Amino acid sequence: METPVFEEFDPAKDCECPGCVHWRRVLPRSRAHGGVGRPTTRHALVLAAAAGTALCAGHAVPAVAAAHGPVVPGIPADDGPDTPQGPEAPLHGATGQPTPDGPDSDTAELPSITRAEIINRAKRWVAAQVPYSMTSYWSDGYRQDCSGFVSMAWNLGRNEWTGSLGTYGVRISKDELQPGDMLLFHNPADPQNGSHVVIFGGWTDSTRAYYVAYESTRPYARRQVTPYAYWKNSSRYVPYRYKGVAAGNAGAEPEEPREADEFPGTVYFGPGANNAYVTRLGRMLVQRGASSFYTTGPGPVWTEADRRATKAFQEAQGWTGAAADGLPGPTTWEYLVEGVGRDIPAAGSPGAPGRTGSHGVDGYPGRGMFRPGMNNPHVTELGRQLVRKGFGKHYAVGPGPRWTEADRRNVEAFQRAQGWRGRAADGYPGPETWRRLFS
Repeated sequence: METPVFEEFDPAKDCECPGCVHWRRVLPRSRAHGGVGRPTTRHALVLAAAAGTALCAGHAVPAVAAAHGPVVPGIPADDGPDTPQGPEAPLHGATGQPTPDGPDSDTAELPSITRAEIINRAKRWVAAQVPYSMTSYWSDGYRQDCSGFVSMAWNLGRNEWTGSLGTYGVRISKDELQPGDMLLFHNPADPQNGSHVVIFGGWTDSTRAYYVAYESTRPYARRQVTPYAYWKNSSRYVPYRYKGVAAGNAGAEPEEPREADEFPGTVYFGPGANNAYVTRLGRMLVQRGASSFYTTGPGPVWTEADRRATKAFQEAQGWTGAAADGLPGPTTWEYLVEGVGRDIPAAGSPGAPGRTGSHGVDGYPGRGMFRPGMNNPHVTELGRQLVRKGFGKHYAVGPGPRWTEADRRNVEAFQRAQGWRGRAADGYPGPETWRRLFS
């Protein structure tokens, strides 16, 4: 029988594990100890097997990412890791006991796995809503904490912890990250305080400020859009690539979404918000008829135009009160992403009484409808009117609903015919261009 190991620790104020809750209840308050920085509560002696039952100390408190990362105002309280972890351990069977003849990662060759397989294994726990636990084991034998989750996703032969997972990978840079890699923060001075690990699922857009993270955290395993590198201790997360990842699968099946479809959270919208999700919201609203609200943009900075456009879309669905406050929630976002529900009524239509168009110009839908990449009926309407007015010489075909350089050059020709120069003749129709063109 191995000699027990005694450790001294203070039951953390914010830890809700059964042990800390018990000791906070039974231990009296004491005077401060003589050592500098020593806590004032009486120390509890805890017996732990040398094999190591992990002690739960202070949990990480959610916070905005470090200064070098993206600024996300008002992060919800449940977005930081609350993830004390268990120790290294073999795989466990359905009874919760170690598997008798399980593989031994210390002697066996690392199993090969593709990136697609890593992501698919992670998705299984997310779909099953595997509860977070540092002592329980899922039916596949892996411990239900953050390090057990990564051990499972990488198909390792045993349950690892944040202090050992790095030995199964090679360090890489942020630019080298691909789906199936991991982001690891191990705090060697206090492993239970903040240590955490996630599976990288892909960048959400070209800015590489946010990514899809697969992780085990309270209450369940989840998939969530996350600021790089994490909500807290961002500068201490290190990217790793599993040594056994199969070559040639860099950009294959795993998701690397151009833009995440899941609702990112209310903190990304409203006064002070400045991020890619505001831009995407505006673009989706414009596609649903909100162009008249934008004189510029849509852009990454939240403006009153975003609020009014969102409110108009919500009201078009028949929502009222708090459901039509101009701030997108999960349902508003889902309607826009999936293209369901009713569009915002066109200017002057029965569904939009009193609205004659942007800037008070009848029928003018707003500048946002006439930008590179836009595709809508207003572009066709503009082009046909240019042809009627004799300013269609740059069309080889069309006009059509997709904004092209031919549209811009024809508009520029019309503007110059009005005697305008410089920025007033940039080829993009403003309210006065529209008024004169359709008068």
